[in-house]
Amino acid sequence: MKEFERKQLLERVNRESSTVGVDIPESIEIQGEAIDLRSFVFEIKRRDSVPPGERDRVDRAKRNLRRERLDRLEPIEENEVSYEEGEELASSIIGIDRALEALEGLDAPDPETEAKRKEAADRKRWMSFLKKALGRDDGGGGGRTRF
Repeated sequence: MKEFERKQLLERVNRESSTVGVDIPESIEIQGEAIDLRSFVFEIKRRDSVPPGERDRVDRAKRNLRRERLDRLEPIEENEVSYEEGEELASSIIGIDRALEALEGLDAPDPETEAKRKEAADRKRWMSFLKKALGRDDGGGGGRTRF
């Protein structure tokens, strides 16, 4: 493969927006074992949160996917494949990245839940500030003003 083609492929797989509109691969072979990747990701994402018993399984899957991504990227970086093979590897890497994004997204709460949590924390800090400012930080109930 020519140097500019190699650089194009590397830029494609490392672009932040490369996974936009890309489907998670139906299945993928990782270290010689076929994995039903799409069904695994959808099974995990279907739940509101990952149960503690499944957390190890998800973490292991993410580690294996990251390792497989590196294994597929190396032949492109080292210019060990033809352009056509590089294209296939790049497409599979982007599919792996899409699956990783979906699995990584499980760790983050949805925006509405996060906003409520932040609002509650702000309210708690404000009440603590007011209590200190009014000299009621000792936990006593004296004084006329109630909150």
